[in-house]
Amino acid sequence: MKGWDIGITLAPQFLLLLLALPFIGSILSVLLLNTASTVLPSRLASLVAAFCLIITVLAYPQVTDGNVFRYHLEWIPQLGLNFSLRLDGFAWMFCVLITGIGLLVTVYARYYMSEDDPVPRFFSFFLAFMGAMLGIVLSGNVILLSIFWELTSISSFLLISYWNNSAAARDGARMALTITGIGGFCLLIGLLLIGNIVGSYDLDKILASGDLIRGHSLYVPALIFILLGALTKSAQFPFHFWLPNAMAAPTPVSAYLHSATMVKAGVFLLARFSPALSGTYEWFFILGAAGILTLLIGAFFAIFQQDLKGLLAYSTISHLGLITTLLSLGSPLATVAAIFHMLNHATFKASLFMAAGIIDHETGTRDMRRLSGLFRYLPYTATLAMVASAAMAGVPLLNGFLSKEMFFAEAIETHADSVLDIILPYVATLAGAFSVAYSLRFIHTVFFGPSPTNLPKDTPHEPTRWMRFPIELLVVICLIVGIAPAFSVGPFLHTAVVSVLGTDTPEYSLSIWHGFNLPLVMSLIALVGGSALYFVLRHYLATCEDGPPLLRRLKGQRIFERILVEVSWRWARSAEQRIGTRNLQPQLRWVVVTGFLAGLLPLWLSGFEPRTFVFSGVDKVFAGIWLIGICLALGTAFLAKYHRLAALIMLGGIGLIVCITFVWLSAPDLAITQLLVEIVTTVLILLGLRWLPKRTEKMDESVTFRARFRRFRDLLIAIICGVGMTFIAYAVMTMPVPDAIATYFLENAYTEGGGRNVVNVILVDFRGFDTLGEITVLGIVALTVFALLRRFRPAPDTMVMPEQQRIQNRFDEERPERNAGDTVRDYLLVPSVIMQWMFPVIITFAVYIFMRGHDLPGGGFSAGLTLSIAFLLQYLAGGTRWAEDRIRILPLWWMGLGLLISTLTGVGAWFLGYPFLTSHSQYLTLPLIGKVPAATALLFDLGVFLLVVGSTVLILVALAHQSIRITRLRTIEADKTKES
Repeated sequence: MKGWDIGITLAPQFLLLLLALPFIGSILSVLLLNTASTVLPSRLASLVAAFCLIITVLAYPQVTDGNVFRYHLEWIPQLGLNFSLRLDGFAWMFCVLITGIGLLVTVYARYYMSEDDPVPRFFSFFLAFMGAMLGIVLSGNVILLSIFWELTSISSFLLISYWNNSAAARDGARMALTITGIGGFCLLIGLLLIGNIVGSYDLDKILASGDLIRGHSLYVPALIFILLGALTKSAQFPFHFWLPNAMAAPTPVSAYLHSATMVKAGVFLLARFSPALSGTYEWFFILGAAGILTLLIGAFFAIFQQDLKGLLAYSTISHLGLITTLLSLGSPLATVAAIFHMLNHATFKASLFMAAGIIDHETGTRDMRRLSGLFRYLPYTATLAMVASAAMAGVPLLNGFLSKEMFFAEAIETHADSVLDIILPYVATLAGAFSVAYSLRFIHTVFFGPSPTNLPKDTPHEPTRWMRFPIELLVVICLIVGIAPAFSVGPFLHTAVVSVLGTDTPEYSLSIWHGFNLPLVMSLIALVGGSALYFVLRHYLATCEDGPPLLRRLKGQRIFERILVEVSWRWARSAEQRIGTRNLQPQLRWVVVTGFLAGLLPLWLSGFEPRTFVFSGVDKVFAGIWLIGICLALGTAFLAKYHRLAALIMLGGIGLIVCITFVWLSAPDLAITQLLVEIVTTVLILLGLRWLPKRTEKMDESVTFRARFRRFRDLLIAIICGVGMTFIAYAVMTMPVPDAIATYFLENAYTEGGGRNVVNVILVDFRGFDTLGEITVLGIVALTVFALLRRFRPAPDTMVMPEQQRIQNRFDEERPERNAGDTVRDYLLVPSVIMQWMFPVIITFAVYIFMRGHDLPGGGFSAGLTLSIAFLLQYLAGGTRWAEDRIRILPLWWMGLGLLISTLTGVGAWFLGYPFLTSHSQYLTLPLIGKVPAATALLFDLGVFLLVVGSTVLILVALAHQSIRITRLRTIEADKTKES
């Protein structure tokens, strides 16, 4: 059953384009933030969704008959981490839902969103959400799937909190992110366990290793973690409470989130992994219990909701419980019914949410106690909503009836011969009756009865034609599938089912009439019982509070907030009181001791026994240098308390001793880096010392005793950790290491990496991924320091103006035309002039260090530190205002550009068919110069260079701006003094 054959074969790169287009559109939408109209952003989003839908449709012939359409890029093949995309029939069905319903929602949102809202931001988040969902269904590597899984949690958080001025939106978004984020972490653990069992993270290999996984001792832990990820995402009991609170999002978000994305990700994951994980009692019992409880609780709570979107939210929870229950049964026919209901539920639920949005848009309320008789004012919308509600209730000749019939048929079968099997037919019928009751309530309460009064808006009327068009199309699909299922949806359902079940695909029928059988009787009982239940309760429902009786006060949000308070207030506060402190020394003490134990414990557990120490003599000059270093270290320890500047000078001397040591031991790269790091950190720490409060010796005897005890304790810890680190270093250096490691780098640095400087080639080529992670961490640290210093307020005694500036200010009062920044250059005239002259020299030296780094000591990191020193000197020479008036540097742009260049260098290897960050080198012939070596690693090193400069200068700017802040505070204080 191939459906249609359009005669077009897509290249694998189209899968990458399908995934990348929404993210590209999201970035483009950000560029439209200053656009006042909703037209351009919505058209951009609709265009992106339409192109994605077209690519998906054109790819259909390549996924029929169990075929898989693949795109593969090697990332870190040694670890089994590759950028693999796979499109099979099941993923194709979800891609159609994600892009097709996404297209309809973008059209709908164009008319729903107000021009007063930041609409470009909405569509930017929306497209990112679409891309994340496509990433989940297209991922061929489970680690990649986990990454996109987390992206859906983040992007949904941004969408739910879109109206961030609303407390309900903020609370709902935080709850959704917390629950699904914890589930995502559990999912990652489960996927890592599965990868460990199979020996691969490739999805195809995992799905083909079901017997191996189910027979492994780690099966149960892996299953529990994966189910936690799926159940939290699909809002299954006991994690169902976050979904109704997400209704604070705009209605287009709700329509998309409930029908084709987010909550469907959980059941998609269950169906996707069912060939590898199902068929055990643990799978049946955990999923069956969660699904049955969710099916009943969601349907029961939906009946008593007063908010239209609340009713639809709980109905979504119930229908997802139905799908989960079907998947728990583990039978092929149950899997067919589950996949079919995923498709049907997406169509009628999206149309119902958009209809609810029109009602809210035209009346100004979603409270069903205030709504009635809207059929007179919204006849077309009402008709569409009634058909969609009937599909949700399982009325014959609509698509929801077919998949619910299949559910009833499976409910009466015996699967595991347990109590769940016994109660399932009764639960299914009861849940079906509840579904009819809340669907009938939606229709009867909103569209029939007397005309509404006291609505927030004037007389409601039909919306514009195109706002209603998405609902019309979806309702037509509900009708076509319900009337002619085998013709309309049969081939595509078969394609999806075969991709999941493979050779286990059963024979099934999509006929409307299967005779007068037990499932039909169950359907009739549900229809009649649900109708009777509504008409018995309708007077009570018209006036009751929101929520079911007896359970009205049992609110998931309240329980969640109590748990948060318990964890964040009591447990965290208790832990903070026990081990936390505002003082830096205790924090450093914990860090040092933890680091020492982390290094020593593995050696002790492994039973390491150091080799016999053999003394081979010592160089007297080298020993003398280190003796000086030891003296400087002791001096630093004794002077650090009250003579910080002297201690900093001695600390810099220790750094120079280490630098000389590297030179002595033939490590020039490390020596250059150490020297530059010492210069930069010494100057930055020197600037930081300016804002520390003064320390005095005026303490009573008890305080002095405690201080001395603390110093002795810290000295003891320092000695123990120092000796321990010496032991660890000795242990590492005496451990037998294969000569092949060093030999490999020495032999291949030039031929494979195109450089003679082995250290640099290792950093930017062989271990380039490590370096990419390190510079990312460096950028994060710089941003953190900048954020902390923005909130930093210097100690009051640091506001006292230094003597040199007080003397200079007397001259400045006579020359008011001078700039405030000129003060520094007056009392440091000669040094400031020299430092300004050094600026172009240091820039030239930085370029020289950068260009020679691949063959001689140097490189991007050293060059970045060198250029940072040039900027440091300008700030020291002229002051903050003078330097920033003359040097236009944007550190955030440098950091972003550096990280982007380094990443794109790695991505570029993919276009040539090589793994991520694979380097290429060759010689280029330049005029007048001749042959020069050129390697793509040079571009990666350029990214390192830019990020190092940006990070260092960002910290410098944050420190330097304290001077401006203090000057401003002094001016304010002086004005207050004059006024008084």
